[in-house]
Amino acid sequence: MNTDTYGPRDLVGYGPIPPNAAWPNGAKIAIQVVLNYEEGSESTIVNGDPRSERLASELGPGCQALEGTRNVNIESLYEYGSKAGVWRILRLLKEYGVKCTSYMIGMALLQNPQVGEWLVKDGHEIASHGWRWIDRSEWTEEEEVENVRKTIKAIKDIGGKPPVGWYYGMVQSRAGVRSRALVVKTFAEEGLPLKYYSDDYSDDLPHYVPTPGGVDVKGLLVIPYALDTNDYKDGNHNSFLSPDNFASYLIGAFDELYKEGCEGSPKMMSVGLHARLVGRPGRIAGLRKFFEHVKKHEDVWFATREEIADHWREKHPYQGGS
Repeated sequence: MNTDTYGPRDLVGYGPIPPNAAWPNGAKIAIQVVLNYEEGSESTIVNGDPRSERLASELGPGCQALEGTRNVNIESLYEYGSKAGVWRILRLLKEYGVKCTSYMIGMALLQNPQVGEWLVKDGHEIASHGWRWIDRSEWTEEEEVENVRKTIKAIKDIGGKPPVGWYYGMVQSRAGVRSRALVVKTFAEEGLPLKYYSDDYSDDLPHYVPTPGGVDVKGLLVIPYALDTNDYKDGNHNSFLSPDNFASYLIGAFDELYKEGCEGSPKMMSVGLHARLVGRPGRIAGLRKFFEHVKKHEDVWFATREEIADHWREKHPYQGGS
C-alpha cells in the first residue's frame, strides 16, 4: 500500500469565499471543546519505556530524569489529571451545558475506565487519540495497525460503541505520512465508519480529502483542530500565566469568529483542554470566564465533532474523486 497519502500541499483551500457552514438553527459559530485524556499512557519506565515523559507538564526541561530512571514528579503531575483535573473539567462542562469530544488514549482509558463511563453518562463523545501518548515513529506498520485495533476495542468496551473520529496529535506526529491511510484502512477492515479525521490545523471549517488507503469510500472528512486556542501552551513553559491570559485569548478568537458569522460566514472554533493542565484550579477559572462570555451571545452551537461531521456531510456532501 502506498502510505504517502498526503500528496501535494493545499495552499488554496476554500479561497476568499468559503462555503456557508449553515450551522443548525442559524448559529453564527460552532464551538467544539476537546478534552484530551492521556494520563497513564505517557512515557515511563513503569510502562516499559526507556525514560520518563518530558512533555506537557509543570516541569521544565531542566527537571528531567536521566535515561533509564523514573521521574516520579512528572508521573504525579500526570496523575493529577486523572485523579482531580478531569473531574473538575467535567463538572464545569456540566454546569454550563457544554458537550465535549474527548480525544481518548486507549491505554489511559483502560487504567481509569470510570472517566469513559462518566463521559458517556453526560452525553459527551469519545473519539480516539491513539493507543499511547508517545512518539510512535519506531512502530512498524503492523504494530501501528494492531494498536489502532486495540484502541477501537478499548473505547467500544468501556464507552459502549467504537469511536467514529481519530486524532493522533503532535507528540505522535513523527511517524510520517502513513498513519492516515492505516487508520482509514483498519476502520474499513473492522467494518466501522470513520466519520472524520482531525490531524490537521489548516482551516476554520471542515473539508474533504480523497480517501486514502485504497478504501472504497468517497471522501475522508477532515475536521481541523487548533493549537492556539489550547491549554497545551501551559505545558510549554507556562505561556498562560494567569486565568485571564487563557480567557482573553479564547474570548478574542471567539469574538472575531462570531463577527464573521454575523457577517454571513460562520466558522468553527476548537478549544483544546488537557486534564492535568486546565484541570488546575487557577487555570480552569479562565475557562469559566470564557464560557460566561460566550453564554451572553445568541446563536452559538456547542457541538461534538461527530455532530459537526454529520451536519457537514448532510449540508456539504463530498464532490471530489475517490
